[in-house]
Amino acid sequence: MLKTTTIYALKDTDLLMVDGADNNKLAFQKFNSNKPRTYELKLRDLPNNAKPREKMFEQGVQALSLPELLAVMLNTGTKKEDILHMSKRLVREYGNTALADQTNPKLLAESLDIPLGKACQIIACTEIGRRLYKRRDGGLSTIRTAKDVHEFLRDMHNLPKEQLRGLYLDTHNRVIHQEVISIGTINANIVHPREVFRPALEYGAAAVVLAHNHPSGISTPSAADIEITKQIIEAGKVLGIHLLDHVILAGDDFSSIEANY
Repeated sequence: MLKTTTIYALKDTDLLMVDGADNNKLAFQKFNSNKPRTYELKLRDLPNNAKPREKMFEQGVQALSLPELLAVMLNTGTKKEDILHMSKRLVREYGNTALADQTNPKLLAESLDIPLGKACQIIACTEIGRRLYKRRDGGLSTIRTAKDVHEFLRDMHNLPKEQLRGLYLDTHNRVIHQEVISIGTINANIVHPREVFRPALEYGAAAVVLAHNHPSGISTPSAADIEITKQIIEAGKVLGIHLLDHVILAGDDFSSIEANY
């Protein structure tokens, strides 16, 4: 890893996290107006036995995919988006694990551009699941290496948008909470240290591991990624909460910032 003298400067204490290098441009393609558009099937287009609710009646709940289960729960879409399209998009853009762990309906609604009422439905449903399912300590995942982070956050590997998550660990390196700290475009994400450490204080975490994906497929940390990590480490020292690592995820590849500076 080459050392850099790049200075990250932004008004107030906001931090700008960008994917490394101009290689991100490879992730963009110009729209070809000559290419025929494909029509995505809506709920009304499906035969009855393929609709989520009817499918549940005939084949059982186990036969439904996560988007189909979401469609049953949310029931209706919006004027601009069919319920099946919405459900698939929510899982694709947010990630199934993060969707289940989100507890802020306003943030979920803003991040995914859905009505606040539907965000409340999702969070209420997942909270019911959490309360009815009592996890034992032995079921908590342990994070000790960057590879563990990569395995734990499989749903982030191929997200279309850049997303920053925090894994909050107890004194035995077990994950007691994970949170989507921010979602941005493919090349930028704004994050503030207080957003990183607020869940740590709320859940009594002893340490934090950050992870964000590079939709470009390049796992190499940028200079800004490294600079941000250093600043968050310093902020953590003030609070007495250790930032163990910041892992970059890019498909099947990953990179540890902690190991690179």
